[in-house]
Amino acid sequence: MNALSRREEETLLKKTKEHALKECDPVVKEFAQCAEGRTFSVAWECRAKYKAVQDCMLQYTGPEAMATVRAEYLRLRNEQQQNAHPNPS
Repeated sequence: MNALSRREEETLLKKTKEHALKECDPVVKEFAQCAEGRTFSVAWECRAKYKAVQDCMLQYTGPEAMATVRAEYLRLRNEQQQNAHPNPS
């Protein structure tokens, strides 16, 4: 089976987002520092830093990156299933 269940897809996306946040932590911190104490002015004062956060996160959670993550997950899942049920020779 080479498809993910809804639960698997949601779990994979959640874990991938967590990983992305860890990898993008310095960029996220810069944005947070910029946004601290601001309300409406965040929209224009921190625009570049917010864009940097989005670009960083997209590296890990964009369509191409998610396709790679799914493929690796499926490979590992299939490998585990084969090891759990070895073919009798």
